[in-house]
Amino acid sequence: MTNHGDDALSSRTGAPDGDDRLSEDRSLLQQRLAVRELIDTEVSYLHVLQLCASDIRSRLQQLPQGDLDVLFSNIDDIIKVNSRLLHDLQETASREEEQVQLIGNAFLEFQEELEQVYKVYCASYEQALLLVETYRKEPELQREIQGIIEAVLPQAGPSGLSFLLVIPLQRITKYPLLLQKILENTLPDASAYAVLQRATSALQDVVTNINEYKRRKEVASKYTKVEPLSLRERLARINTHTLSKKTTRLSQLLKQEAGLVPRTEDKEFDDLEERFHWVSLCVTELKSNVAAYLDNLEAFLRFRPQDYNLEIPEGPVVQYCYLARDLQLQAFPEFKQQLEAQVWQPLCSLAKALAGPQNLIKKRLDKLLDFERVEEKLLEVGSVTYEEEAARHTYQALNSLLVAELPQFNQLAMRWLGQILCTFVTLQRDLAKQVLQRAEDSLAQPLLPGAERQVQALLSRYGPGKLYQVTSNISGAGTLDLTLPRGHIVALLQNKDTKGNSSRWLVDTGGHRGYVPAGKLEVYHVVPSEEELRGQERPHRDSQHQTPEPISAPVPSVPAVTQVVAMYPFMARSSHEVSLQAGQRVTVLEAQDKKGNPEWSLVEISDANKKHRRTGFCNVNFFQTNEQPLKWTMWKDVEFRKLQQLAQDHTAS
Repeated sequence: MTNHGDDALSSRTGAPDGDDRLSEDRSLLQQRLAVRELIDTEVSYLHVLQLCASDIRSRLQQLPQGDLDVLFSNIDDIIKVNSRLLHDLQETASREEEQVQLIGNAFLEFQEELEQVYKVYCASYEQALLLVETYRKEPELQREIQGIIEAVLPQAGPSGLSFLLVIPLQRITKYPLLLQKILENTLPDASAYAVLQRATSALQDVVTNINEYKRRKEVASKYTKVEPLSLRERLARINTHTLSKKTTRLSQLLKQEAGLVPRTEDKEFDDLEERFHWVSLCVTELKSNVAAYLDNLEAFLRFRPQDYNLEIPEGPVVQYCYLARDLQLQAFPEFKQQLEAQVWQPLCSLAKALAGPQNLIKKRLDKLLDFERVEEKLLEVGSVTYEEEAARHTYQALNSLLVAELPQFNQLAMRWLGQILCTFVTLQRDLAKQVLQRAEDSLAQPLLPGAERQVQALLSRYGPGKLYQVTSNISGAGTLDLTLPRGHIVALLQNKDTKGNSSRWLVDTGGHRGYVPAGKLEVYHVVPSEEELRGQERPHRDSQHQTPEPISAPVPSVPAVTQVVAMYPFMARSSHEVSLQAGQRVTVLEAQDKKGNPEWSLVEISDANKKHRRTGFCNVNFFQTNEQPLKWTMWKDVEFRKLQQLAQDHTAS
């Protein structure tokens, strides 16, 4: 009696009987197993990807980097996306009652990212398989690759690279099946059912879109290849089939031009195509301009007027020759090398990258004519052949791919072009700064107006080794600090202050003494005036040889092979002469020139370390023998004027 009552009660209240509860428990168990399978296989899959990206890829050093980029494609991006997906899936375990719904939401959230990264990988999969086939034709290379893979992933077996490459494709196609399995073990009235249903459908769409994208890429790759064919090869490809296609396309085009049939309008694509052609024109023009720029730079480097005797008596000519040689030996060649590497080569690469889309756009026009003809036939007859249907799908694939990817390509090309232009401008700016810096280092700073007499006074009192020039304006802050303008000449008294600070030097301006920052001083090189240089240069204007003719003016006798000291700087005007600095020690090798002129001696000078020696002729009026040491403190203005007068007499003679 009790059992019948319980059955009646159960029937009236709608409570599940024992079989229903058993079925629900079985479904719940299957659901949990399906969830566990999803998470566990995701962990295993991600582990294999990480081994491919780290251990296997890093050990395949015998393969070119380009091959590795194709084989492993964007595996790093896949690892990033799937790592975040796995983290979210594992987080659902702590909320068991809502776990299934959270899993569905997670896949809906990652739908777009999964499609984007797996699109790229799947599109390069066929090219990766072609590389695998080429490796198999080289047994030794194949054994090396197989050994590396088996050492890291023994489960790969003899398939090797093929096993690794197909894993991401298998995984993305398995997601809808795993979600479908969870969905099948979820009660239709459960709150998670609708979410799981949407997630399963979304992942099926992802797989469909990836397959369609892969098909479009395969079609595009067929037409983006630019083959440099000769006329004979082009003629060999002509047959009745190609002639028929070209004739049909020409007929379709003529009918459109005559207005007999409408032309397909595609405003979106037309705008993209116009933008692409504008970018292509910019790249072509810039490449032409940079090529002309490099040619002109090459011609400029071949012309070296500073290597010739210009026979111009002006002092700055000598300084120009030194600077020009320095720039042409280092600054300009370095600029040319950087220009070729950082501007010309990237520009050529960009122009090469434009060739594929250009060919694809051209092929789209041909396929559009085929498409329009098939559409007309479909309206008239109601059916088309298999070949005509394939032509129809080919146009749709090309058009869809161009509309989807041309905006990104145009944007990347513009960014690439902008970076090249910025680099071009930066290199020219750096060259200008470098030339200016070298000019400032090579040429002495001009004296301030009226400073010649002050320099002569400091030179006679302290000598040339103590003279410094102010490189920038100095504003004295302390009582003993000096305020000096840029270009002022001072004499060094002490290279530190009373507290031992070597950054403050005690100097004499010729009227005042005080401290100035050491960092704003540089050694001043005494340069002869233009009148003095003309006195040295004018004899050369009347003779073709490099040493002067004898003159009747009395000159001091200099014994052969002796040590002398330069009294005043001497500027060499040819390769037969040698430049001297005031106070520099000189060894006299011959007391006269080749024609017996005692005013010019063959001398030898060396640097501070005595590693580099130079020989050449120098005027004996500019140095004094070592037996009578030069005393700069006793050098009077009248002696300097005597030297000037001697140079003028030399010129007059």
